[in-house]
Amino acid sequence: MIWTMPAEWEPHERAWMAWPSAAYTLGDRAHEAWATWAAVANAIVRFEPVTMVVPAHLKDVATRYLLPEVDTIEGALDDGWYRDIGPTFVRGTSGLGAVNWQFNGWGGQDWASWEHDAEASLIATGASGATAVDSPLVNEGGGIHTDGQGTFLVTRTVQLDPGRNPGLTEQDVEAELARTVGARKVIWLPRGLTRDSDRFGTRGHVDIVACFTAPGRVLIHDQQDPAHPDFEVSRLIRATLEAQTDADGRALQVVSLPAPTVLRDEEGWVDYSYVNHFVINGAVILCAFDDPHDAVAQDILAAEYPGREIVMVDARPLFARGGGIHCITQQQPAI
Repeated sequence: MIWTMPAEWEPHERAWMAWPSAAYTLGDRAHEAWATWAAVANAIVRFEPVTMVVPAHLKDVATRYLLPEVDTIEGALDDGWYRDIGPTFVRGTSGLGAVNWQFNGWGGQDWASWEHDAEASLIATGASGATAVDSPLVNEGGGIHTDGQGTFLVTRTVQLDPGRNPGLTEQDVEAELARTVGARKVIWLPRGLTRDSDRFGTRGHVDIVACFTAPGRVLIHDQQDPAHPDFEVSRLIRATLEAQTDADGRALQVVSLPAPTVLRDEEGWVDYSYVNHFVINGAVILCAFDDPHDAVAQDILAAEYPGREIVMVDARPLFARGGGIHCITQQQPAI
């Protein structure tokens, strides 16, 4: 069977999410977490169906926060990052497939738990009726991004992480991505953003750094303040991409998406990023930070995704917990 991963901007059957439940996510601010996850789901359901995976003991809580139009399905979870713990949906000649990666808490992080999250992709796989495509690769949905035509963006610090895939080479990873998601060209970015590379990060997910908006066209997180360590990271990512071609040999057009003006919070350098948006049927759900650059990002994405409504949701509570809007959502493509 030949499987291919569609681009995110192609039509969706629905979006999948997972209700946050981990102590390290909820802490003493559970309401803030639940309200933010619900705000994203409630924004998406205006445009396409949403299914939220909810642990049994939190079903009543989720019902209080979610609009009635949001479907729920019971499932055991450690946490709510369904981009990473859910399946990556693909298309094949027989219909819908779901790639079930291995998940080990973003490389075996000592603060993470994944007893249930390691199996959480099976919930959406089964409920969607997709054919299971099991992979031995330790990977997360936030660690890959595609143009839908066989070109993929990844980072060396994720797929080649010794805590994820010890001993694997670039060629090994590329072969598995070809088998599971139809990769014809894999572009290896050297790293991710600074905070995402720290102890409580993913070690460098690509979906906070760069994304395709069309074949041959890539948006990059552009930190424009030299005081921030991501100033140099942004320039490294730009140089890497400008030297690349896609699977069909086209030179990449690299478009700057300026970072928010806020540089730090109480924990240190922030990795606030507008790249971490979610493209859905008729709209884009965009991270907002109550920042002067929110309007700049809104205008850029309106130009990149013509005809789609740009819906902004305050993502600061998500980034305080280690991710953004893209990190908590996963698309199921229409067949």
